[in-house]
Amino acid sequence: MAQQANQPLPSGHPLEEYTIDRQLSLGGFSIVYLATDADGKLVAIKEYLPNSLALRAKGEISPIISADHAGAFRYGMKCFFEEGRSLARLSHPNVIRVLNFFRANDTVYMVMEYEHGRTLQEFIQKHQGHISERFIRSIFTRLLNGLREVHSHKLLHLDLKPSNIYLRTDNTPVLIDFGAARQTLSSEQPMLKPMYTPGFASPEHYGSRTDLGPWSDIYSVGASMYACLAGVPPQAADERLKKDTLAPAMMRWEGQFSDRLLEIIDWCLNLNHLYRPQSVFALQKALVETITPASPKVQPNWLNRFVDKIRKPSK
Repeated sequence: MAQQANQPLPSGHPLEEYTIDRQLSLGGFSIVYLATDADGKLVAIKEYLPNSLALRAKGEISPIISADHAGAFRYGMKCFFEEGRSLARLSHPNVIRVLNFFRANDTVYMVMEYEHGRTLQEFIQKHQGHISERFIRSIFTRLLNGLREVHSHKLLHLDLKPSNIYLRTDNTPVLIDFGAARQTLSSEQPMLKPMYTPGFASPEHYGSRTDLGPWSDIYSVGASMYACLAGVPPQAADERLKKDTLAPAMMRWEGQFSDRLLEIIDWCLNLNHLYRPQSVFALQKALVETITPASPKVQPNWLNRFVDKIRKPSK
């Protein structure tokens, strides 16, 4: 089945105890809606509907799934449901809160808190080339608190990028869209092909996936920080593996930002995962280090006397 855009559920459509207001976003894997619950509270509802496997025509409620794709659709639906179950156990101010998940209309839905604000991607586009180091350090230090919580539950995000980093109105960052968080750190769990976005995905995304780990999300953090400075994603990792033309942050923005911040970005973007920060904690520790400018050296007394002597006009 060729990929095609699925039709969203109509405004006013009842869905369990929720009512659909409007579509918020449409991707190749899912549709996200703004909805209200029984108490009138706004929520976001994510619907599992991969357009490569299922088609919902205008006026229809349930998708049409061909026999050829039925097995893959059911397997993906099971994983989406398990993802909702895993994320519902997370409760952290820097991770989107999953409130409910259920089956309906021959597919599954994940209900999340609705956050007011905009994505980091929208912020980058608006302030292109004018994002301060203080802002970058503040956003990513707090975001890493959430990522540490995700990793502590043996989950990886695997699609971390500016459009999946939401900034509340007070600029508190929130990790959203765990559509790729099916990969676990537990060996007994099935290995599924991760979703990824070129430029932000690590080199491990493109290989056998046996090397995927926390360092893979850390590559994506580095790529997101790089995008804050450049305004665009860095060169895709698979292209870098063939011919690396990515200008290191230390070279490209020398003198515009602290050496330490630029070193951290390049550290995260190392093509060899063994040479990146191996844990979120290690990266956080580096980001919160206080940058103190070098103090001017005090000249020794003999040098002061020598300078005074040569400055005096000769008689």
